[in-house]
Amino acid sequence: MFDGDKGVGKCGTADGYYCGGGYVDRMYFEFAPTKLAGKHVLDATFRARETWSFNCDPHWVDLERTDNISEGTRWPGPKQLDQMGDRYVSAGRGDLCSPDQPDAWVEFNDNPDEPDENLKNTVRSFADGKISRLTLMLRAKDEGDPRAWKRFDDNAELSVDFAYKPGVPADVGIIPGEGNTGLCYKSSSNPLIVTRKDPMVQARVETLVESNMGTKEGALQAEYVVERGDDAAWHQVWTGYAPDEGWHTDGTLEKLRTTDRADGGLYRYKARTQSHWTYHNKPGDLWSSYSPWCYFKIDSSAPKAPRITPGLPYTECTANACDGKGGPGIAGSFTFQPNTADVDSSGHTDITEYKYKLLSTPTKTASGTTKVEVKNVTPPLSGTQVLSVWAIDVHDRPGTPQEFVFKVSPVKGAVGRWHLNDGAPGSGIMTAKDTATEGTRHDATLVGAAGTGWSTRARRGESDYSLRLNDDTTDPTQQTGYAATTTPAINTQDSFTVSAWVQLSNPSANRVVLSEPGTNGSSFALYYSASYKKWVFNRTDKDLASPVYIRSLADQSAPSLNVWTHIAGVFKTEGDDNLPDTDPTNDTIQLFINGRPQGEPVLLSKAASSYTPWAATGGLQMGRSRAGGAWGDYHFGLLDEVAVWQSALQPEQVAEEARLREDGVAANELVAQWDATSAKGTEIAENTAYPLPSMKLSPSGTTVNEDDNALFLDGTTQYAAASGPVVDETGSFTVSASVRLDSKELAGKPVGYQAQVAAQRLGAESSWALWVVKLADDAYQWKFTRTAVDSTGKVTQTAEVPAGDFAQTDSWVQLTGVFNAQEGWEWTDPSDSTKTETRYGKCHLFVGEVDQPADTDTFTAPQQGSGELSLGRGTASGTTGHYLPGGLQELRVWTGAMTYDQVRSQVLGTIDGV
Repeated sequence: MFDGDKGVGKCGTADGYYCGGGYVDRMYFEFAPTKLAGKHVLDATFRARETWSFNCDPHWVDLERTDNISEGTRWPGPKQLDQMGDRYVSAGRGDLCSPDQPDAWVEFNDNPDEPDENLKNTVRSFADGKISRLTLMLRAKDEGDPRAWKRFDDNAELSVDFAYKPGVPADVGIIPGEGNTGLCYKSSSNPLIVTRKDPMVQARVETLVESNMGTKEGALQAEYVVERGDDAAWHQVWTGYAPDEGWHTDGTLEKLRTTDRADGGLYRYKARTQSHWTYHNKPGDLWSSYSPWCYFKIDSSAPKAPRITPGLPYTECTANACDGKGGPGIAGSFTFQPNTADVDSSGHTDITEYKYKLLSTPTKTASGTTKVEVKNVTPPLSGTQVLSVWAIDVHDRPGTPQEFVFKVSPVKGAVGRWHLNDGAPGSGIMTAKDTATEGTRHDATLVGAAGTGWSTRARRGESDYSLRLNDDTTDPTQQTGYAATTTPAINTQDSFTVSAWVQLSNPSANRVVLSEPGTNGSSFALYYSASYKKWVFNRTDKDLASPVYIRSLADQSAPSLNVWTHIAGVFKTEGDDNLPDTDPTNDTIQLFINGRPQGEPVLLSKAASSYTPWAATGGLQMGRSRAGGAWGDYHFGLLDEVAVWQSALQPEQVAEEARLREDGVAANELVAQWDATSAKGTEIAENTAYPLPSMKLSPSGTTVNEDDNALFLDGTTQYAAASGPVVDETGSFTVSASVRLDSKELAGKPVGYQAQVAAQRLGAESSWALWVVKLADDAYQWKFTRTAVDSTGKVTQTAEVPAGDFAQTDSWVQLTGVFNAQEGWEWTDPSDSTKTETRYGKCHLFVGEVDQPADTDTFTAPQQGSGELSLGRGTASGTTGHYLPGGLQELRVWTGAMTYDQVRSQVLGTIDGV
């Protein structure tokens, strides 16, 4: 039961009427979908309190659904869309009537005898995300009759009875032997080998949306299906449910052992969540989509789970203890031995080698039979890790995996961290505080009054600030602003990592982000190179006036201007065993862009035989470097969130830093906003502080509809466009548009027609796009896509997230596409399912606030679009067109990948109860 969500009441008046203690001709109530996401609406009731009526006789009051309201709404108000219901009432005149008529709540609930009443289905569409906001209007049925005039309180309630929608279960897999962890191999050609004829299957039941974090919700059950495919075409051979009686709440891991399967048989398994409800003594059920197939083969003679014995430093977790040891990048030693069942009485075994991997590392091989010691098992991140090991026999058969669970101690934190949010523009503050907690603090001083200051354009979003260098003056002699610590923040002779968020505004010269100098030159520099037209991380062989520069270069050239990019440089003095040493021949450097490693680590001694690691003696420089004893290469643009570590971070740790978490959630910054609701004429102004152009409307004669506060397009030639890009698309970003489909115009389009809502051009394709697709007559589907191309323009990779439900027409819908460059997923080698590794990059589509599930959402290419950023048309497969028949109110773009909660609060602007 969802009860008492409050609507915000606003009154609309015609000439001669007035609000606030007077007569109200129409009253509007607007609801946000915050509490309804992930819920299946069973019934809905709207309640408003009548406080006055013109006389004691009842008159009809209509409840209508309308378009949304805004500050720009004018009489006669938004378009009326559908009748929700009507009531014949009179209340609020007190003892002026006989009997008394006190103030009273007037309730609207669908009358089954009146088919035009549509409140329940409308609220259900609202909960499903098909309608972004719900606006209801109270009005007299006969507005020309003064006796029908009424007054209501400026609040209302929407009470909803609901059932929890089920989500696709998590942790779906098969436990192949006697272990505890389920595994899922997704290739029929390389199935999981199961040595028990009655394997355990598992699935964690989920609701579609977790409404209240930490609260157990729903009445759920897992349904399991197993099919066989080696004896005939795939056919179902077993199904089961857990629990077998009753229901469990979301997050419960359900396990069930199958009946005996045929030895040698090839099987596949999937699961789904069932949600049960009872309403007015009538039961009902909802089912999620099925999980992807997990393939397995029964082979009772295959190698059993091997034995794992730990060396140093890691120890196995038990039920009561799980102490952290070692750390990220610190290798552990483990010994692998065959299962005792695979060793005969004479000590002979058919085992020839072992395969092993951690959760997020590629599979490795260790050759050996009865006993193999592996010394380089290196966890990339802190926290709980799982080492999986399986044996291979003389027949090249992989066996059942064994798992070893251990905990990795946290890495030491940054030894320097400057949020660069110390002052507002014009504040006169010239110190940037070091807020790290490891080691000694090194505050930075801002230098250069004309070229140095603070900016409201900052990576953590509203109320944050960043360091602005040299882009607020046109005098080159004044473009020498920087910030620096007085003493070195890191010892550059030992392993270190440096990182920052940066905006490049002028690529005409080298632009240094970070460096640390000696007497003559800089020990390292993290910078943009005007000659290479790339981001670079370098080291010098010695502190000389003319040193040898050793560079790690970005994979891609010509980075986009005025977009936020995370860059990091890692200097590593350890060898492959990640143990500290003083041997300079294994020292490496590597550049990272948005958490992605650029090329392979550069071996410094190989690049320059004269290389010797040396320690800088000067302070950390933000925005300049030293070469030949002189300062130069001043940065031009913005810097933010600078951090340094006295250790070589693992690639996974750099990717985690690029998430820029705040209170456990990745931060984001609104970098572009075109709002048609406040626009006039033939262009839509851009409303952020970033230097971006207006959207120009085309062709000539296309204008914003000021009466309806939106841009309406004919679906044939009309669109709006500006120069892009506005965000670094090789990193995480979020795009959102408010759109309304024109059902009449879409009806005339052929089945298969695709229209782009918003898109960033990429040659003959679109780097990203929000779409609507006509699947059939009166059936439309939203989707969010990403596309990558090679140097010839040939498409090399695509990702697509389609909506699960049909798109609503003639209603405003909020579409949000999210690309999370740091979101990991497990890749499986198509030719060998035992070979897996963690890869990064996933897409999401939110319709309203509902995250749409998809299995085609992975996108690993560091692709950047360029050129036209458009509303209402786009480019795909070499064709520019795909015109949108419908309306657009707004396009917004953020740096950073939003979560479900952030979409609710920042995109939809919803607050619980409002």
